[in-house]
Amino acid sequence: MANIKSAKKRILVIQTKTERNKSIRSKVKTFIKKVDAAIAANDKAAAQSALSVAVSEISKAQSKGVYHANTASRKIARLSKAVSAMN
Repeated sequence: MANIKSAKKRILVIQTKTERNKSIRSKVKTFIKKVDAAIAANDKAAAQSALSVAVSEISKAQSKGVYHANTASRKIARLSKAVSAMN
């Protein structure tokens, strides 16, 4: 356990940031699951609307530094490809 005041503060700050990042990642995963569910249901309109919301959330997460730019781009590309491949 830290004894120095600044080290104790860093621990608190890191815990706060970790919780925030977990929350954002969880939200992104939820929106990705909604897109996947629409694809599984073969509902192209719902998949496209869910995709636009998911892309927005992934971009927000990237801008906040939760996801690396390449990771966000990869997630968006995979979702877009899956929706485009629907009949």
